[in-house]
Amino acid sequence: MISLLALAALVPVCVQGAAIAQTFVAPADCPTCTSDFYVGQSNGSLPISPVVKGKAFDRFIQIWLENTNYAVAASNPQFQAIAKKGITLSQYNGVTHPSEPNYIASIAGDFFGMADDDVYFVDSNVSTVVDLLEAKNVSWATYQENMPTDAFQGDYAQANYFNSSAPAYTYYKRKHNPFAIFNSVANETHRAERIRNFNDFAVDVNASALAQYVYITPNLVNDGHDTSNSFLGNWVDYFLTPLLSNSNFNDNRTLILLTFDENEDYGSQNTVFTVLLGGSVPNASIGTTDPTFYTHYSTLSTVENNWDLGNLGRQDVNETVSNVFAPFNIALNYTNNGWSLTNNSGIPFTNETGIFAGVLNTELWVPIPAPVDTPGAGGGATFFSPLVNRANLSTSSAPSPINLTAMGLVNPAMINPNISALTTSAGTSSSSSTSSSSNGTASGTTTKASGAALSVNVGRGALGAVVLGGMGLVGLMI
Repeated sequence: MISLLALAALVPVCVQGAAIAQTFVAPADCPTCTSDFYVGQSNGSLPISPVVKGKAFDRFIQIWLENTNYAVAASNPQFQAIAKKGITLSQYNGVTHPSEPNYIASIAGDFFGMADDDVYFVDSNVSTVVDLLEAKNVSWATYQENMPTDAFQGDYAQANYFNSSAPAYTYYKRKHNPFAIFNSVANETHRAERIRNFNDFAVDVNASALAQYVYITPNLVNDGHDTSNSFLGNWVDYFLTPLLSNSNFNDNRTLILLTFDENEDYGSQNTVFTVLLGGSVPNASIGTTDPTFYTHYSTLSTVENNWDLGNLGRQDVNETVSNVFAPFNIALNYTNNGWSLTNNSGIPFTNETGIFAGVLNTELWVPIPAPVDTPGAGGGATFFSPLVNRANLSTSSAPSPINLTAMGLVNPAMINPNISALTTSAGTSSSSSTSSSSNGTASGTTTKASGAALSVNVGRGALGAVVLGGMGLVGLMI
């Protein structure tokens, strides 16, 4: 059998950032096989947790792909074959552009004004779906292809497995790993251990240790970001198709969401090709199309309802954008807003970007308001981090946005709370630092905000507390 590297050497590669070679090469012998290409060796399987029964499913798996228009994906033979095994959600939408804000929205219920793919560290007082799951003892994990170590806090470049003579290639990008972006997850050891790589995935599946909530992000070539639609279809056929027949991955109580972060056309509605799969899909629904209006927030509301979780008090409780997956409405006892392809008068435009104020928009910066205390799709209460000052700032009392760039200020959310974690080879902190290993190169950015007249103070309970030296203006804490 020809080796992976020998086969890869036959394939030409373009520069990083442009489309790479269009011929798919399997990164491992099978989806549940470990591989040296995945760099980080598994540190053992997760503990097998007691199953918390859900109303319609006991395991929810998301697989995220990249930047493809609906019609392009729908024309792919492999996606057409996959669609016949489940329910096509023809009106499922990303929530903005570019990629990173869609990822964080899917676990936090908001993208907080983000309009770029920069490096952010969201403060520990900002809650995510992890808080909701752990409150009900529902196990969770995320698997990130080519991430070298648990909860790694940078991008990662390594030997190019398409062409061994080419420069190192950045296969893993932190911006596609939302769990690494939230300090409430990445900075807590017991949670960081659940931000895992694909060697861990193989070990966990084989040990029957897969969690109940699973979030999977392929690398930059296998998710279609740097490759073609046909390449992407080949990866889905290699990875997902055999897993559908693996009972450790997919049993009769499993729901799988195969989706894209965003479409490629900023000028049209942000509809992305999405399919519901798995043993929990009703037999009568297999091969059908659901035209209900959904967004990435629907994953939150569906999960919240299924396990009677609390809510985040953000867009997950906004009934306009958080319809629960309709095939499970009877089991979930939930009524959607009724909007669909044929009844679309209330559907919002989800392609807009850069116009939303928030703590992650440096030009339209406002602190994050406390969550809205209101019922959601689940039966639980709105979750409030113990670090949140609920009385200090609400949506209605938010101040006018300010332009931090124009003021010469650094966005506090771009400051690494553990600056020493990213160092140069000499071991000193750097504003654009790298560290090397035998298998690849880690890279990221850390920023120190300082100056005689201007500074930005950041603390665990005060995301975005802005101090302007001579002006005495202190931003509101949350």
